[in-house]
Amino acid sequence: MTKKALVIFSGGQDSTTCLLQAINEYGSEHVEAITFVYGQRHDIELRQAEWIAKDLAIKQHVLDISSLGQITNNALMDKDQTINQGDNNHYPNTFVDGRNALFILMAAIYAKSQQISDIILGVCETDFSGYPDCRDIFIKSMNVSINLAMDYTFNLKTPLMYLTKAETWALADQLGYLDYIRQHTHTCYYGVKGGCGKCPSCLLRDKGLQAYLSCK
Repeated sequence: MTKKALVIFSGGQDSTTCLLQAINEYGSEHVEAITFVYGQRHDIELRQAEWIAKDLAIKQHVLDISSLGQITNNALMDKDQTINQGDNNHYPNTFVDGRNALFILMAAIYAKSQQISDIILGVCETDFSGYPDCRDIFIKSMNVSINLAMDYTFNLKTPLMYLTKAETWALADQLGYLDYIRQHTHTCYYGVKGGCGKCPSCLLRDKGLQAYLSCK
């Protein structure tokens, strides 16, 4: 049976890089994307995700889980909060409790219905915001849990897990999509088209790009 992949796809740099790598590995006809509407203040990423999926001719499934906002509060979903980086004692206030666990579970339910085993997501514990649900140990634990919960062999793949942001840009370049990702992906937490250049996500993206270009 031909292997298929489902990419958890936000329209940002990391998930778009994962999507492009999956297309290269599996073939576009064997790759699907799943995108979550969870009440994110930077909903411009949803428009970018839709555009990219159409441009790459990838089937995209959009799932509304915005009810998440009824049980948690954070700066990524509340426009009245000022986004901060966090410190050694506190997570950044953009951390959304349970988000990646929910994403993985919902993606797995959909993947099983489509007879897909490989689920790909762009989490990374090298250059990241300190979120606990981006760690490899969490992904491995979720892999075991969803396999047991649904009696199905899922394979959670995280190709960016140990890459720096500069190395992620390098991967995009190797795939032939450096300029594509620069132009069409959205990263800014504030939802500014082209990026605000000041939020933690923009700073990490720009720092990684400059580091890669300086070594190229």
